[in-house]
Amino acid sequence: MRIGVLGAGAMADALATQWARKGHEVRIGARTPAKAAALAGRIGHGAAGGTLREAAEFGDVVLVAVWHEGVPDVLREAGPLEGRVLIDCTNPMEPPFERLKTADGPSAARRIADATGARVVKAFNTCHESVWRMTPPAFGGRPLGVPLCGDDEEALAAVRELVTDLGCVPMNGGSLERAGLLEATTAFMVGLWVAGEDPSAMLPPPEYAGGDPRRTSGPDGISKIAG
Repeated sequence: MRIGVLGAGAMADALATQWARKGHEVRIGARTPAKAAALAGRIGHGAAGGTLREAAEFGDVVLVAVWHEGVPDVLREAGPLEGRVLIDCTNPMEPPFERLKTADGPSAARRIADATGARVVKAFNTCHESVWRMTPPAFGGRPLGVPLCGDDEEALAAVRELVTDLGCVPMNGGSLERAGLLEATTAFMVGLWVAGEDPSAMLPPPEYAGGDPRRTSGPDGISKIAG
């Protein structure tokens, strides 16, 4: 797969390096082309660097890997992206993680889709860049799940392949309209981590999603403990 990466920071480095090692063709683009070329040199595996427009035109899939504030300028320099598969891994959050920079408006992913006409998939926004450098990202023997939100099945299929190439498991997060929920969830989790809490402790196992499986409902409709 040909992957264009908009940005030459830590997230661009982490994800592009993994994909290049898996045999994908990678082109890095940055507002300072020399920075993109330097990153491509570190990545190796045939990666190349240049302008944002060059990276955008190159990719079958385009990754937006810049700070939320820089997205509008980067998209303008990248040029036309209508109909392209575009991955948004940005997070519109700010300390102390009590609110999103998108406030009550559309999600960052929706704004990108509306601005470009691209087939946007929200993904890779839930973890620190160092997690994506792990080979593979797995904890307690369980591969990391990566939620995806998007409307286009072809775009989702392409991103699922890239998730799998990292050794992770793609998770169906629903339509792009749910991307705002994913962005808010990430901000909430980061706030808990900063407070020294473990967000995973608030989630019961999947079999408890509909209630305690040990409880059964009797003929009178009153729940009772099984056994």
